[in-house]
Amino acid sequence: MKESGVNVWLINTGWTGGPYGVGSRIKLKYTRAMISAALNGDLDEVSPETYTTHSVFGLKQPRTCPGVPEEVLSSRKTWNDDEGYYKAAYKLSESFRDNFKKFEEYANEEILAGAPNIK
Repeated sequence: MKESGVNVWLINTGWTGGPYGVGSRIKLKYTRAMISAALNGDLDEVSPETYTTHSVFGLKQPRTCPGVPEEVLSSRKTWNDDEGYYKAAYKLSESFRDNFKKFEEYANEEILAGAPNIK
């Protein structure tokens, strides 16, 4: 990916605003807008002014995206429950780490450094 200069985008096409049963599916028009922005290069300028880094997963999140309300771009802000959000985020990050253990022997330090933060 580095050699070819490929960008990788993770787009929330699922749940937002709280856990299942509390939140809702992200609107399809927002998913489409995010995909269009990624393909059109609208999200290519990465700087502290244009992106924030997720505190648990270490992923860069755009602060703005054409056609998407800013609050939708921050999953924490959609929850209206910081404690519940972080509890769920840390549980998910632990699940990622636990699942990855079966692949650790094949991973180099760079890959291992990309694991979610667990507190």
